[in-house]
Amino acid sequence: MFKLNKDLELPPQLKWKFSHEPELLGWTVRARNYNTFVADLMFWFCFFVIMISSILIYRSMDDDPVFSGLLTLLYFSGLSISLISITHQRINCVYRITQSGMEHCEWKNFPEWALTFLKWLAGVTAIFFVFMATVDPSFLLGALIGPGGVGLTYLSMAYSKNYREMHTQYHHYAFEWKEITQLAVVTNREIVDFKYSIIQKGDEHVTNGGVNIFCKRKQKEMVAEFIRSFLSPNVPIIKTKADVPQY
Repeated sequence: MFKLNKDLELPPQLKWKFSHEPELLGWTVRARNYNTFVADLMFWFCFFVIMISSILIYRSMDDDPVFSGLLTLLYFSGLSISLISITHQRINCVYRITQSGMEHCEWKNFPEWALTFLKWLAGVTAIFFVFMATVDPSFLLGALIGPGGVGLTYLSMAYSKNYREMHTQYHHYAFEWKEITQLAVVTNREIVDFKYSIIQKGDEHVTNGGVNIFCKRKQKEMVAEFIRSFLSPNVPIIKTKADVPQY
């Protein structure tokens, strides 16, 4: 039903700038490219609000415990899934290091697992409500309100062009070693950060910025040392603490 741990499949439009050179180091990782501390606080605050409101809703509907419980479950499940999809989004990253420089690609996969969950939840609860309606016709109303609402949520997510575009962003970056002006090991996350200074093609102005390199667990020190071997000796190497990506 769910395929959460499947290997990353590279996007078909990806074309490496340094593809003519052999890869010296490369890896893929799924990361949360935003302030995770704030996102986690938001998740737990909203989760407790949803849980408390679910309890209050259940206690206010005391006519039928089965009917009330199912509606409350639908309310709690739907909002919780929506909350997780907002606060725990992950981006796919693939990195490639060659003799000329470093490049990486970032993209998002559309959350098909959320659609699958909503589709199954709507179908199973609809069958249950219709079955219970043979005992008590009032359950037909629940079938319209509960599974019907979940079904509308599924349709809006599955066929909304704006929603799909928001969850399928694609970016490709390439940097030569001479463009990197500072390297930093982030102490509170599995990130190596570097600052760059480049002149864009067709532009006479210098563009300065920063890039977060997301690493696998216990990999960042090795990645930082590997990158350091290609940099000029006058490029500063520091340690820092950060949580917000610098693009």
